[in-house]
Amino acid sequence: MHKEAALSSLSEGGKGSIKSISADRPMRDRLRSLGLIEGCIVECLHKGPSGGIAAYLICGAVIAIRREDADKIIADICDESQIFP
Repeated sequence: MHKEAALSSLSEGGKGSIKSISADRPMRDRLRSLGLIEGCIVECLHKGPSGGIAAYLICGAVIAIRREDADKIIADICDESQIFP
């Protein structure tokens, strides 16, 4: 089962597929340069204790993204039974 939600809503170990980025152009371009493009599979590896930052596995690299930026990234979130390649 899929649901669209902000990337920041992923729990540790959760995966999703990028649908869109609603940030302003400079931030959107920066995120795209890091590999966050439509269809990209992202996994949340770790969330900081205060929830202000999280580490995501994106295209084989671990990228830290602030919650305020992750809130602007819409992903197709899959439940635990969904398997990604």
